[in-house]
Amino acid sequence: MPLLGEHAHGRYTRPHLRGHRTEAGPAGAGWTTRFTSRDITTTETTLRLEAADEHAGLELALDLESVPGGSLRARWTLTNTAATAYVVDGLEVCLPVDDDLVEALDFTGRHERERTPQRHAVTDGLWLREGRGGRPGLDAASMVVLGTPGFTATSGSVLGVHVAWSGNSVLRVERDAASGTTIGGGEHLLPGEVVLEQGDAYTTPWVSFAAADDGLDGLAASWHAWQRSLPAHPAHQPVVLNVWEAVFFDHDLERLRAIADRAARVGVERFVLDDGWFRHRRDDTAGLGDWWVDGSVWPEGLDPLIDHVRGLGMEFGLWFEPEMVNPDSDLHRAHPDWILSAGPHRTPLEHRQQQVLDLTRPEVFDYLLERVDAILSAHRIDYVKWDHNRDLLEPGSGLRAGAPAAHEQTRAFYRLLDALAAAHPEVAWESCASGGGRIDLGVLERVQRVWTSDMTDALARQQIQRWTTQLVAPEYLGMHVSSPTSHTTGRTLDLDFRCATALFGALGIEWDLTEATETDLDRLEGWVRRHRTLRPLLHGGRVVRPDSSDPAVLLHGVVAADRAAALVAHVQLDESAHNRGVQVRVPHLDESASYRLAWEGPVDLAHTSMSAPLPADGPTAGVEVTGGVLARRGFWMPRRRPETVTLVRLDRVG
Repeated sequence: MPLLGEHAHGRYTRPHLRGHRTEAGPAGAGWTTRFTSRDITTTETTLRLEAADEHAGLELALDLESVPGGSLRARWTLTNTAATAYVVDGLEVCLPVDDDLVEALDFTGRHERERTPQRHAVTDGLWLREGRGGRPGLDAASMVVLGTPGFTATSGSVLGVHVAWSGNSVLRVERDAASGTTIGGGEHLLPGEVVLEQGDAYTTPWVSFAAADDGLDGLAASWHAWQRSLPAHPAHQPVVLNVWEAVFFDHDLERLRAIADRAARVGVERFVLDDGWFRHRRDDTAGLGDWWVDGSVWPEGLDPLIDHVRGLGMEFGLWFEPEMVNPDSDLHRAHPDWILSAGPHRTPLEHRQQQVLDLTRPEVFDYLLERVDAILSAHRIDYVKWDHNRDLLEPGSGLRAGAPAAHEQTRAFYRLLDALAAAHPEVAWESCASGGGRIDLGVLERVQRVWTSDMTDALARQQIQRWTTQLVAPEYLGMHVSSPTSHTTGRTLDLDFRCATALFGALGIEWDLTEATETDLDRLEGWVRRHRTLRPLLHGGRVVRPDSSDPAVLLHGVVAADRAAALVAHVQLDESAHNRGVQVRVPHLDESASYRLAWEGPVDLAHTSMSAPLPADGPTAGVEVTGGVLARRGFWMPRRRPETVTLVRLDRVG
């Protein structure tokens, strides 16, 4: 099983490198390769393999790196050494797979329902998932995981792959009747996007591989550990209040001050002004691209609000969508040619009344850099929510006569974000894209937070958050307490359920607190205080998602890195079909140590499937239990009322 699959070595599977020559001979010349290894160099954590095909005029290098947490990342670099141009149609990193990994998991989704898992058997042939929207997308595969039959969050051998790239991507699994299975991925290149002249090189995105013998949780732990080693990792994740669902485009200084007053009262640490602060932006049909404070709405500028927020002891954040433009904007009227399109007479279909700016054009890049930098330089801003509300459709560039530019657009996005972050090291950055449409390990090397989903209904959020943590550590994931009746579903949910759902991630609030009662504010303040107390555990421990025997119950939690404590959530989604309850098994504790179990937060002791109420001193009635017993047998929880979360705190004794 070679690291580079080629037809020349008798493999009839999809070649890992696909390309051809131009400007010499018939179309398609140079389409097949036969590389020979030249050199291998290693360090404690890296391996570099160099190869060449002198006849094809190509050199190839594979870099593999072992990263903190135990995952492996790899990328190819292809160099053209011949005089004629070489068109790269595709280049993927693939690894061989053990023959007992015969079941596959990946994800799909939509707006407000990202990362829905789907499974299938591994069969002979090629399985491909291509992301063609210029970003990972709301329907992103996110990863593909192969495992032993019936693997779960806590059991089975698994191998996963993820492409660390914020643009077009491809994931692949291929099994050949004559050899075996490979798994891998890379960038999905549109026609002619990468053409190498003599001496030019193309480097693929990093492709991350992780493996575990203890199921999907082990896989997640590997990727989470790497994220926690990154220079950009958030050392501290403040509690946020974002005003979007509170005011939408109705910006009024006194109303926003009143919301800020109540945010400070409940313990919020960062106040975020969302969409609607810039010129002509009274709804979502106009203004994108005109990045000046709207004087008709903010006659004294943003500083009166910023000063008020900071005077309350909170940080201030601001929303941008730099890559987008509304046709109804001064920018687009002045520069209609600045958008991505397949040609001057071909405008992509609009989505949300907006088009995508061509960041590959230097004048566009410079304009956006200057405008965002000017706003950040003029105001004391601690945080930017960077949005991206449409896919790239027909993303051609005028610099290339309409030829595809998704590859260079992604690189330009990284350059723009990197330049702004370097100029404003005090600013924290969030990646948002219609919700969770741009969540990948490439952007996570640059940001401190991601917006998990535009779905803020706590019941619907349960599955979205559960599966997003398969890749992303919980401290990155924006989890917000919404208003009592959800703007997205119309469903009304209890405050404790909404707060407990948001507790484990980057806690936030998406609610007009001027409409909350004093009782609700007191309860909310208690939950914020609880989160801030538990934050080192929630954002530094190992995510666990124990299996539940009841489909109406979800179980999840976090175990401290030193195994001294844990917090576990029993989530009763709906009515159970029986009264057996569930055993809650907690892995990765200290097997020989004893633990004291207690309720955490508000718990309704009375309403259970038992004839007697729950014991007041915890699910084991004060009896200490060893970590080994908790892992193998667990503790019992009865059926609870639907749409409730019951939290259990475990503390090591002694």
